[in-house]
Amino acid sequence: MSADGIKVLKQKDTERSRWMQLPRDVVIGHDALTHVPAVCSDLRLGRSALVVTGSHTRDLAGEEVISLLSKEYEVRSFVADTISMEVIREAEEAARDMDFLVGVGGGRVIDTAKIASYNLDRQFISIPTAASHDGIASARASMPMEGGSASLDAHPPIAIVADTAVIARAPHRLLAAGCADIMSNYTACLDWELAHRLRGEPVSEYAIALSRMTAELLMKNARSIRPGQEESARFVIKALVSSGVAMSIAGSSRPGSGGEHKFGHALERLVPGKALHGEACGIGTIITMYLHGGDWREIREALRQIGAPVTPAEVGIPDATAADALLAAKEIRPERFTILDMGLSRESAEHLIRMLYEE
Repeated sequence: MSADGIKVLKQKDTERSRWMQLPRDVVIGHDALTHVPAVCSDLRLGRSALVVTGSHTRDLAGEEVISLLSKEYEVRSFVADTISMEVIREAEEAARDMDFLVGVGGGRVIDTAKIASYNLDRQFISIPTAASHDGIASARASMPMEGGSASLDAHPPIAIVADTAVIARAPHRLLAAGCADIMSNYTACLDWELAHRLRGEPVSEYAIALSRMTAELLMKNARSIRPGQEESARFVIKALVSSGVAMSIAGSSRPGSGGEHKFGHALERLVPGKALHGEACGIGTIITMYLHGGDWREIREALRQIGAPVTPAEVGIPDATAADALLAAKEIRPERFTILDMGLSRESAEHLIRMLYEE
């Protein structure tokens, strides 16, 4: 069989088989950026690359990646300070005659590279400058739309290069948000199992086991996650990669996205930009764990230890707005059944928000 026969980009499903796409090379550590040319050589992606970065992240790591690759590859750069369909089309045009893409930056930059590469049927390498959510390794991408964000199909990166020195220098708020995103795996899996029992939705026990294990390891090590520490950055990046792999095994974002994510997206619609994605999902995880009858206080304490917000007030959102988001969560991806689709009353929603403040 030739290499062309197994180079899968866009997912090809049949009735009896499904292509499972996973990152091939993952490099995590101090000065990991220096390994980018070797990774590209190992993967034999071609001779030309479009490096997608942001104005700020270009200075943090983008220029170094461009310089390193330029010694052996034809390199062009594209600056994506925002993500929109227009920016993605521009990135696609810039990459049209390039062999592969490299995303160097935060979530918006990596999602831009991810969507553009998927649309062009090219591979891309993920080089995060912060550990703020599991999009660095997953096959999903978040796209701002009118009235909120939409989760789009894409493909996972063919490789991930995470320099812990760069990531440790990012604001701790971003790392804490990434931890909260991982913690939401707990309730995402509970929601998936609920949908299986009530709606007959198929589940993947392997994906659930990996997703839960990732959240449990983070919970056990919550006290060790500290600002500016490379070991903390290393631990969280590994967890984010593990979470992304669980989604690839599942063939969907189910192992890492349930009612807590629907709440987070509803909150973004109501008050855009107030809370980071992971922060909103972390608050939603406390609430949905309570509804599932689990140890929501343990989740809340772990988030506090990490430095993530546990109440709407901590991110400047009125409690009434958070209650509105709980009620509106059922409108987000209505095909995805979660515990927030069981029928909350206004009174119940307000009680759940007050509960967050209880000691």
